[in-house]
Amino acid sequence: MARGDVTVFNEAKAKMLDGDWASTDSFYCMLITNAVTPTAATATPTKSDFTEVTAGGNYSAGGSSLGTLANLVTESGGTMTFGDILTATSWAQNAGNPTNAYYAIIYNYTDAAKDALAFVDLNGPIDMTAGDLTITWNASGLFTIT
Repeated sequence: MARGDVTVFNEAKAKMLDGDWASTDSFYCMLITNAVTPTAATATPTKSDFTEVTAGGNYSAGGSSLGTLANLVTESGGTMTFGDILTATSWAQNAGNPTNAYYAIIYNYTDAAKDALAFVDLNGPIDMTAGDLTITWNASGLFTIT
């Protein structure tokens, strides 16, 4: 896996197809350490399976909102696209920011279990006291289902 690659958890694919998530559910992007390395095969991944970086500076516990499922999913010609409306997610440099971000986890903030959808390899550690951290999402979407 290369820096910036987005990987969808296998379990998340099943949750999307079986209607486990509501269109009003909110999704967030959270930064985690390397205490647990995420993989596509991580069994029933949730927010609590991973160690979030310590909140501070410009980084708030839980991460940043990406929007609701209804806003994140579009369909055209039988192809569902997730995240084609996303703008960059960023945290400005701050002396109180985390210094050990290795991955970004996209998870369902509304869901009681906080099911994880996907992760991004940041090729960390990323020291956010030394500079901004910006995740620029692909304008064509993070993934499609056809």
